[in-house]
Amino acid sequence: MVLQRVILGLLSIAPMSGYDLKRHFDSTVNYFWSADKAQIYRTLAALVGDGLVEVRKVAGTAGPDRQEHHLTTAGRAALRDWLVSDLDRQPERNAFLARVFFAGDLDDEDLAELLERQREAARTTLATLTAVRKASAEPTDRAERLRLATLDNGLRHTRAELAWLDALAKELP
Repeated sequence: MVLQRVILGLLSIAPMSGYDLKRHFDSTVNYFWSADKAQIYRTLAALVGDGLVEVRKVAGTAGPDRQEHHLTTAGRAALRDWLVSDLDRQPERNAFLARVFFAGDLDDEDLAELLERQREAARTTLATLTAVRKASAEPTDRAERLRLATLDNGLRHTRAELAWLDALAKELP
């Protein structure tokens, strides 16, 4: 259900092909919601079947025609209904935290390596998000500001994770 609404949200920004949606997933919303190509196309087909999205053929300029997906009036209503509904809390799954939870029997070297791998992943994420933020134009409207706010959230969470990793390393013998 959430994937359907995320796709409706992306289509509310602009009509897109399935390929365009996958690119947007990989470059924007992937930091808080992920989907692979098969999930996107399967969900698009369901949204079309439910009348929330319609497909229009757009003549290709240098290649084949494109199948562009557009929100219908019902799709905009479904997106709005979801946006104003009660929050649907999803259980968080974090493989790293599961490892930390059970890592009490690791020797010091293995534990340090586990924490360092996560620290390096967080540094990479921080560098990527920082670069995206620097390359982002200042928002010109509320919708752009809110999209940028999700990026700022990712930056803050990543910085908090790095601070937590540093604190944990200091606590451990």
